[in-house]
Amino acid sequence: MNATRMAKTAYSTPGEPVRTPRGIEYEIFARVTGQLQRAMDADQFGDLVAALHENRRLWQVLAADLALPENGLPEDLRARLRYLAEFTRLHSRKVAAGEAGAQVLIDINTMIMRGLRATGPVQ
Repeated sequence: MNATRMAKTAYSTPGEPVRTPRGIEYEIFARVTGQLQRAMDADQFGDLVAALHENRRLWQVLAADLALPENGLPEDLRARLRYLAEFTRLHSRKVAAGEAGAQVLIDINTMIMRGLRATGPVQ
């Protein structure tokens, strides 16, 4: 057994795959997006506000990470993601005020999840 395999098995649950950073990001987006969708489907305003809050927190953390000099994403992609973070912040406020719907936020998150599942270099 080599050192890498030993390290992977020593700190993981048996039978559980090693999680990559992209996989973790995907799981977080999936959880928050599911929360938004369930709140919309149930037509529960309190649940929707809570889901909006979680979604804004997610995008706020993402925006902070994108601002770090050591972030490895290409600058063009970082700029587009920062724009989406700002759009999410502003649109969430409109949804909470009853001036807009949340579907576009779900759609954005879903597109991000597709990108995280894609293989190959990040563009």
